[in-house]
Amino acid sequence: MAENLRLQLEINGQPHTLLVDPRVTLLDALREHLALTGTKKGCDQGQCGACTVHVNGKRVLSCLTLAAQVANQSVTTIEGMANADGSLHPVQARFLEHDAFQCGYCTPGQIMSAAACIEEGHAGSADEIREYMSGNICRCGAYPNIVEAIQQAAADLSKEAT
Repeated sequence: MAENLRLQLEINGQPHTLLVDPRVTLLDALREHLALTGTKKGCDQGQCGACTVHVNGKRVLSCLTLAAQVANQSVTTIEGMANADGSLHPVQARFLEHDAFQCGYCTPGQIMSAAACIEEGHAGSADEIREYMSGNICRCGAYPNIVEAIQQAAADLSKEAT
C-alpha cells in the first residue's frame, strides 16, 4: 500500500492541504476531499471533457491528472469562474443566454474549455471553436448553442480588453 502524500494545492485562489494516496486523481481530490462537485466525472478515461479544469490557466482533464502533479500550482474549477463580486464570468453568462445546455451534466467542462478556447485565441470562427471544443462531449446535442455562446463571450471579452 502506498504511503499518503501531503499536498499543498491552490484551488480557486484558496490554499488547501490534503493528505491523499499518491494515485488519487485531481478529479477525485476535488470531489471527494474538497467537496467541489461542480467538476463532473463522466467517462473517467479522458474522452468526454466533463472533468475539465484549469491548471495555471491551461485546460486539463482532471480525471487523467494526478493530484500530486498539480501540487503548488493554481487550479481553477467551475466554482472559481465567477467574478469576485459574484457576477458570472462572461462565458457562464452567455451559456445561460444562448441556452447552451440541456441536462447540464457536461456544462462545467464545456464552460472551462470554452474559457480556455477564448483565452488561447481559438474562437476566431465557428469551425475553429468546434475543432477546439471537440474534446467535450454533449449527449444532449447543444453544440450549435455552445458555439454561439462562445462566439458572443469572445466578443464580450474582446470589448472588455479594449
